[in-house]
Amino acid sequence: MNIQLINKKAFDAKNNITLKLITPERLKKAKFKKTLKKAGFSAEQDTLCAMHGKSLLFAGIEDHDAENLKTAAASVAKALKKYDYKSLSVDVNKENIASLIEGFILGGYEFNNYKSKAKKQKIKNIYLTCENVEELTALFEEAVIISEATCFTRDIVNTAPDDMYPEVMAKLAKKLANENNLECNILGKKELKREKCNAMLAVGRASRHDSKLIHLAYKPKNAKKIISLVGKGLTYDSGGLSLKPATSMVTMKMDKAGACAVLGIIKAVSELKLDIEVHAFVGAVENMIGGDAYKPDDVLVSRKGDTIEVRNTDAEGRLVLADVLDYAQDKTKPDYLFDFATLTGACMVALGQYTTGVMGHSSKLKHDLGKASKKAGELTATLPFNKHLKKQLKSEIADICNISNKPYGGAITAGLFLDNFIKEENKNKWLHFDIAGSAYTESPWDVNVHGGTGAGVRFMTQFLKNIK
Repeated sequence: MNIQLINKKAFDAKNNITLKLITPERLKKAKFKKTLKKAGFSAEQDTLCAMHGKSLLFAGIEDHDAENLKTAAASVAKALKKYDYKSLSVDVNKENIASLIEGFILGGYEFNNYKSKAKKQKIKNIYLTCENVEELTALFEEAVIISEATCFTRDIVNTAPDDMYPEVMAKLAKKLANENNLECNILGKKELKREKCNAMLAVGRASRHDSKLIHLAYKPKNAKKIISLVGKGLTYDSGGLSLKPATSMVTMKMDKAGACAVLGIIKAVSELKLDIEVHAFVGAVENMIGGDAYKPDDVLVSRKGDTIEVRNTDAEGRLVLADVLDYAQDKTKPDYLFDFATLTGACMVALGQYTTGVMGHSSKLKHDLGKASKKAGELTATLPFNKHLKKQLKSEIADICNISNKPYGGAITAGLFLDNFIKEENKNKWLHFDIAGSAYTESPWDVNVHGGTGAGVRFMTQFLKNIK
């Protein structure tokens, strides 16, 4: 759908339905309250009632809170697919415009690339009407950029593994660099060997697709901060020789969601023209089985030089991130270092499927990200490090083991494994985001539809655009 901001006085569209947002309290004084009551409409949150004779659509909201506006708009976007109008219009102001845009774009998102006959939507335009277009233009453009970057991320996550493998992800990154004036450097097998990224190479060596380390950079003049973003890009994860159960392999195209989020974030930052320097590092790898697969009991030498005992080849994302994090820290001197990864099922056990787990050492940084995520409408929660869990990564034959020797606290021990590869000077600048639960859904919730959610893009962009 095409969203336009238009002056209310100039608006004149035929075959248009007008959206009215209405609270239960406001319903008591509404012009059509008797008709709405007969239709069984009580203005509960996210409920809808269409009066087609008047070309009106009523959407219930508990109050005008940003999250309630978003989910109401998402409900409207889904309902519009059944209607025979050409457009929808709604009055907006500076308090509600961003929430409504996010709701319409994210709630109306569809991924139809593999549908032989995708159903066409008749409503083509959403008109946001207001008294003063100039006053709302900046808010309008920002909300559209962030929403579309989230959908860009969703598209990559949703792409089938046979169509989105490391080489394709590298080509996509180059295309993004060309379109958004970014610097781009791709490391292939030879370069990765030269960089001694042995842990990352081990994970991908049984695949017919070569692994790629992707580095994109956005460098505006007079940047006030340097941010490094690192994304886990397992374009498919079979579990390796520690093979996943068949049911767990379905949806493993989403194991690249951390990398997709990083690409979405740098896309949003560059289009918003933020005055910060951002580097996006992606470890694009496919974890498969075969005669050349790495094995449990192997000992890998990481780029950092630490040896890693492999006890489970399905704990592969942390091996990739170990090398990419080390590479990223050598290539940049960041003020902040963030990694995004669908790292552990244990995070879903701890926090549920809707919430991103946040780990790190700086209480202030975790607090600031929590505020940003709340404002952006994404759910995050911190998981605490402690020295007792760190001991569970001890290896008798190497410097560290890739899994814990106990079955508990798996999300935290995975984060502590990554912490081993964070340089001392960056400890308080770094946060790890485990998006294993929040990055993908098969049941629609909030503004999310089936498939990738684009987790991380909105809250990180919110944090970055307000950085000081």
